[in-house]
Amino acid sequence: MRIVHIANFYGPNSGGIKTTLHELGRGYLKNGHEFIYLVPGTRYRVEETQYGQKVSLPSYILPGSGGYQLIKSNKFLKAEIARLSPDRLEISDRFTLLSLGRWARERSIPTVVFSHETLRGLADRFLPSIFPKRALVNWHNAKLANCFDQVIATTDFAAKEFQDIKVSNLVKVPLGVDLQNFLPSNRCDELRGDLLKGAKCLIVHCSRLSPEKEPQRAIEALKELVARGISARLVVIGTGPMWHKLRQQAIGLPVDYLGYIADRKQVAAILSCADVTLAPGPLETFCLSALESLASGTPVVASKSSAVGEFLRATEIDPAGAVAADNGQAFADAIQFLLNQPRARESARRAAEDLPWTNSVQAMLRLHGIAEVGQLAPTAATKRRLTAA
Repeated sequence: MRIVHIANFYGPNSGGIKTTLHELGRGYLKNGHEFIYLVPGTRYRVEETQYGQKVSLPSYILPGSGGYQLIKSNKFLKAEIARLSPDRLEISDRFTLLSLGRWARERSIPTVVFSHETLRGLADRFLPSIFPKRALVNWHNAKLANCFDQVIATTDFAAKEFQDIKVSNLVKVPLGVDLQNFLPSNRCDELRGDLLKGAKCLIVHCSRLSPEKEPQRAIEALKELVARGISARLVVIGTGPMWHKLRQQAIGLPVDYLGYIADRKQVAAILSCADVTLAPGPLETFCLSALESLASGTPVVASKSSAVGEFLRATEIDPAGAVAADNGQAFADAIQFLLNQPRARESARRAAEDLPWTNSVQAMLRLHGIAEVGQLAPTAATKRRLTAA
């Protein structure tokens, strides 16, 4: 089977979407399928990678996004897809690539679209009150479902806005985590000491520094902990449009900004050294960095408004994390709670082990019509390619 995936918002500093695309590609290849991914780039370029064939298309940077890239020409994109003649088409952009659904249907190419965002949450946060937000969200979600054969939500939280309008082609496919590279055994006393700089508690926030993720919550929580007399230090991994504002906000507090770290092994080492990590974004529909923290044996404090609580086991006797209201005091309370949980590291790892990438890959292959490795349900696109061959 030839699976082609198109993803905007993919770039050198992007996080979750890029990780998802790479891990799916790795899994498809391992199962004997061909994977090609089309993403924004500085120019047209085709290269072979460990995740499949990467096709970069000319793009532009979205103003004010901190570096997010979008493919310039959907007309050129469609011509490239037609040249590749895929058996299945996957889309990771519910906004600018909406037209691909009907285009593919006219050519008998089965499609799936990932809903990586909560449109309802984005509308509530960023649209003025004069807009009919719920009506606009319902209209767009219904249109999305009508354009593509299947809509993929990764959590119950992400699925709800589609369930509320009774979308019939909604499928839940949880994402996964790299359990081989993100390990509790990565914890290094020397690195931990370097990061702590004399403090006793290490807090890590790994995220894109953009408004919808509310990274300022980490600083607010640290400020509250310091005021309570707790010896804590915050390490921030990531970059984004709020970088300078957050540095100003943290003046006088024990905070280190490490910027974007491309080396995932280094990120894994830092996460394993932390006592707690933070996922303060109230609109997170999955949050891969939170899951990577759990795999590293580090419990997570997340916004109770997001999907992250679905895999933190927060109500169990030995939780893998905690959820908190969207303010610094509540996050500080949750951090202190987790610091007093002696089995939190073991619980965190166990929670992550329920979500390996192999599960996600197999769920996607079943969605694409494959019951076992090498089996492909017949489609017009497949027959067309065989005839052409």
